[in-house]
Amino acid sequence: MYEDFATKLATTMWGDYDRTPGRETDAPEITDLSTVVVDGNFPWTIVTIETDAGVTGIGESYPSPGVHEVITDYLRPVLVGENPLDVERLYHLMRESLSGRGSQQGIGTIAISGVELALWDAAGKYLDQPVYQLLGGKMREEVRIYADCHAGESMVDAALEGQSAETYRPEAYAEEARDAVDEGFDLIKFDLDVPSGAEIQTKSRHLTEAEVEHKRRLVEAVADEVGDEAEYAFDLHWNFTVESAKRVCDAIQRYDPAWVEDPLPPENTEAMANLASKVDVPLLTGENRYGRHGFRDLLEQGAVDFVAPDVPKTGGIAESKKIGDLADAYYCPLTPHNIGSPVATMAGVHVGASVPNFLALEFHARDVPWWEDLVRRSEPLIQNGRITVPDAPGLGIELDWDVVEEHRKE
Repeated sequence: MYEDFATKLATTMWGDYDRTPGRETDAPEITDLSTVVVDGNFPWTIVTIETDAGVTGIGESYPSPGVHEVITDYLRPVLVGENPLDVERLYHLMRESLSGRGSQQGIGTIAISGVELALWDAAGKYLDQPVYQLLGGKMREEVRIYADCHAGESMVDAALEGQSAETYRPEAYAEEARDAVDEGFDLIKFDLDVPSGAEIQTKSRHLTEAEVEHKRRLVEAVADEVGDEAEYAFDLHWNFTVESAKRVCDAIQRYDPAWVEDPLPPENTEAMANLASKVDVPLLTGENRYGRHGFRDLLEQGAVDFVAPDVPKTGGIAESKKIGDLADAYYCPLTPHNIGSPVATMAGVHVGASVPNFLALEFHARDVPWWEDLVRRSEPLIQNGRITVPDAPGLGIELDWDVVEEHRKE
């Protein structure tokens, strides 16, 4: 029933809806669209597009409940029979087919993003070109990767699991920083929204002086350990008020952090701009923003120093490049958020290779020993905190489906 409705809606939105506008009869067609979820440190939803040309495209959607259903039940009937080379047209077609059902943000955009990644991979493989070449070519030969060092569970998870604030000792942060730097990373990041042992006012978003001091000590431990061997950033996970976030920024300013990430909830750009005008540390945000329109007000109001879209969440590869290009007009670096598998990571690599203002791409799976095994390669994907921009077609990687199946989430 919904298959007929989705196709009819797309037909209405796109006029007569010629599924093959102006293409030759031997152009490829999409024959199927499917997903599999890999049980990593997050559930990684791998998207596969099959074509009648024998080319298979792979993508990935940001972890979110219901993505599989949106892709297979809503998007599949719209895309089967389409030309996978028409990536931009199909992106808009998917958005229109989910109009009123979340296509502007949230789960709809997340599902569309994963499919868009797979379309680019299929197009690149069919044309025998790497994705960055289809985006206009590469600006650099390698992409800088920064290591998310977690520092244990988030504040909420720690509370739910009854973890002690002892988990979040300065010594533990220093040890983790040393390990990451010794692995070759020259930019690292830690969670700073962590318990101090004092009562935490999560509902009021207020921090006591004791809690601010605890965060300062964590930052100091990292700074003292790595010195000038690496840059270091800190994530507040959109937890605090302007006043509390300002006190944290002021307390750690002396340690020259690369940035403070998501100090405030993402809904209020004016509050973020207010904070930016009051502090002397760089601010980064963006993982909870969707599409270039979601970043425009941040940039126009001077509310951010770095933008961090999540490629398989914000709209996909092309939309992330557009965000980077928009940010470049404001002299603002692009620093994509990433908690994904090698598929999402390589999508970020192609975006990073194609824009001038790219700074670094996040790697969030140091604690997943088989992360590299998901890809068929003779050498590690990440070496010395860098990923070489590939010359292979599409995203430039092939998954090891035996490893995918081994870690498949039922």
